[in-house]
Amino acid sequence: MKFGDRKIGNGEPVYLIAEIGINHNADMQITKRLIDASFACGWDCVKFQKRNPDLCVPEAQKGVKRQTPWGEMTYLEYKYKMEFGHAEYEYIDYYCANKPIQWTASVWDIDSLSFILEYEVPFIKIPSAKMVETDLILAIACSEKPVVMSTGMSDLCEIDASVGILEKYMPGNYALMHTNSAYPSPPGDINLKAISTLKERYGCPVGYSGHEYGLDPSVLAVAHGANLIERHITLDHNMWGTDQKASLEVHAMDMLHKRIAEAAVCLGDGVKRVAESEKPIRDKLRG
Repeated sequence: MKFGDRKIGNGEPVYLIAEIGINHNADMQITKRLIDASFACGWDCVKFQKRNPDLCVPEAQKGVKRQTPWGEMTYLEYKYKMEFGHAEYEYIDYYCANKPIQWTASVWDIDSLSFILEYEVPFIKIPSAKMVETDLILAIACSEKPVVMSTGMSDLCEIDASVGILEKYMPGNYALMHTNSAYPSPPGDINLKAISTLKERYGCPVGYSGHEYGLDPSVLAVAHGANLIERHITLDHNMWGTDQKASLEVHAMDMLHKRIAEAAVCLGDGVKRVAESEKPIRDKLRG
């Protein structure tokens, strides 16, 4: 499969997705700095989240009061405050094109899918929370855009059902992301061996979406065959917001990019041979 001109899969460089999500705190200057950081650190794509709050916020939560940087408001009001509209996404589209860096979004409802399809995004993301919603998955599968679907909080039966829709309507044009949806993810629950399970079962590119503290699981995911890596990013762990603590700061983004590139080189092609660096040593020690 391809995201624009970029091939995704075995034998290709690992595709790095910088999840801005809602860490922009409705501030376009923060958004620009996160895009700048992603580009400077060599990541391939920045990703946002798009929702219709009226559809996505549970009724029982809509009127709950919440303290925010903008004062006390209902949870529904807060979710609307955090949503970018056409003006913001027009600017994001322009700003990313001029780097250049790809951008896309997780869509949480069909209204949001229609919104994001107005732009030339390289793929549509299905978040773990929505991967069991048949109507949404069907609409996304019929959009003719490549799809990346996260599989957190799901067992193989649920994944089978959702992949069945994708396989029927867009065979060969989707990827799965193994993930644990806890923020942060406990190391004992990350289960990176599931990457191989998903690759063997579905025969598609598989990535890893990490919500843990630290970098090691994301690097190890590459060793387990991950074709894509997604991590939340932030300017500062101490910024306001529920996703900030389990996100990568800019220096960590740069470190992870370099460590993944080194891991990919170290993995090699699996063919056992005498390396060029070994040949003079062999001649010396074996005569």
